[in-house]
Amino acid sequence: MNLIERTFRTDRHQTTLKQELLAGITSYLTVVYIIIVNGAILSDSGIPFEAAVMATIVSSWIGCLLMGFWANAPIVLVPGMGINAFFTYTMVHDMGFTWQEALAVVVVSGFLFTAAAFSRLSILITTSLPDSLKKGITVGIGLLITFIGLQKGGIIVSDPRTFVAVGDLRQPGAWLTLITLMLILFLFARKIRGSFLLGILAATLVAKALNMEQVSPSGTEFLSLKPFLAVAGSLSLAKIATFPFWTATFALVLVLVFENIGLLQGLLKDKSKFLPAFQASALSTINSGFAGTSPTVCALESATGISAGGKTGLTAITTGFLLLLSALLIPLIQWIPDSSIAAVLIVVGGLMVQEVQSIPFSDLTEGIPAFITFTFIPFTYSIPTGIAFGFIAYAILKLVTGKAKEAPFAFYAITCMFCLQLILHP
Repeated sequence: MNLIERTFRTDRHQTTLKQELLAGITSYLTVVYIIIVNGAILSDSGIPFEAAVMATIVSSWIGCLLMGFWANAPIVLVPGMGINAFFTYTMVHDMGFTWQEALAVVVVSGFLFTAAAFSRLSILITTSLPDSLKKGITVGIGLLITFIGLQKGGIIVSDPRTFVAVGDLRQPGAWLTLITLMLILFLFARKIRGSFLLGILAATLVAKALNMEQVSPSGTEFLSLKPFLAVAGSLSLAKIATFPFWTATFALVLVLVFENIGLLQGLLKDKSKFLPAFQASALSTINSGFAGTSPTVCALESATGISAGGKTGLTAITTGFLLLLSALLIPLIQWIPDSSIAAVLIVVGGLMVQEVQSIPFSDLTEGIPAFITFTFIPFTYSIPTGIAFGFIAYAILKLVTGKAKEAPFAFYAITCMFCLQLILHP
C-alpha cells in the first residue's frame, strides 16, 4: 500500500487510495459503453465485430496504463467517437482505403504525433494558447458533454425542422434520466462521496427491474481472442506512397493533436501534468493502430472521475483494468442504462461551464473568440473544429484591432494549420 501511495504521490495530491479507486470506477461506468459502440462502428469498415471490441479493450487498457504511470494523470484513453467515424466513413468508405490501410494511417499518424509530443513543438503549442481560449475550450467541452447527456437520456431528439426538440418525456429512458439527475444533484449538493457512482448503481437497478438493460449489436456475451489475434498487426502500407494516404495522415494528426490539447487543457487542473499526458496520448495512438482500432484519445468522460475526486494516475489505471475485465463482463455491462450515464454527463457538463465566469468579456478581442470556441464545439459536435474557429477569430480580431503582438508568432502558425485542417477535413 505504501508503495502505491509513494508511486502516485497521493499525499502531495491530497487524495487517498479509496478516493482514487472510486474515481476510477466512476470513469469506467461512464466510458464502458465505448467498447460496444466503437466495435459496432469499426465493424462497418470490415473489421470483424469481436475483433474490434477486443482491440478497443486492449488499446484502452494499454492507453490507461501509459497515462497512469507516465503522466500520473486521472485521464482515461479510449478510441475517440468522432475519430472512429473518420476512420470508417471517411478513410474506408469515402477515400477507398481498406481497413488494413486505414490502420497504417493510424500508426504513421501516431509516430508523427509522438514526434511532436516529445519535441519543443508541444511546448510551443501549449504556451501559445491564450488563457481566454483555454477557458472557452473548457466551457465548450462542458456544453458538449451536456448535449451528449441530453441526447443519450432521450431528453432531446433530432428534428428535421428545428434540428433538435424535446423528446418524449413519457418514455422510461427519459424519466429515468431525469430521476437519476435529481438524485445525483441531491447527493452532490449534500457533498456525499461517490454521488455519481451511487446514481449510476441506483439507475441500473431500476433499469434491470424494468428490463431496460442494453443489448449488444452482435448478441455476443463472451469474447474470443482468435478474431482479435487475426486482426492485430494487420496494417498495410500499400498506399504509403500515394497522395490520399498523406492527406488522410495529415488530417488525422491535426485532429489528434488539437483534440487532445483541448481535452487536456480543459480537464487537467494540475497543468504540470499536461506534457506527460500529451506524450502518453501520442504513444497510445501508435498502439491503437497495431491493436486494430481507430486512435485512442483523452476521453470526455474522464471529467466524471475527476469530479468524483480523481487526481492521480491511479484513477486511470483502475479504469484501464476494469476495461480489460470487461471482456468477461459483457453481459453485466449491458445492464448499465444510457439514462444513468446521461445524468452524470449533464451534471459534469454543468460543473465545467462554470469556467465562463473567468472569461474577460469586457475585452472583445478575448471574449468573442472564447464565445465562438464554446459555441462552435457543441454546435459542430467537434472539439477540434470549435478550437479551430476560436483560433481563427482570435487571430483576426487581434490583427484588425492593432493588437497582433499580444499573441506569439507560434499562435499564428497554428492558426494557419487550423485553416488547412478545415480545408482538408471540414
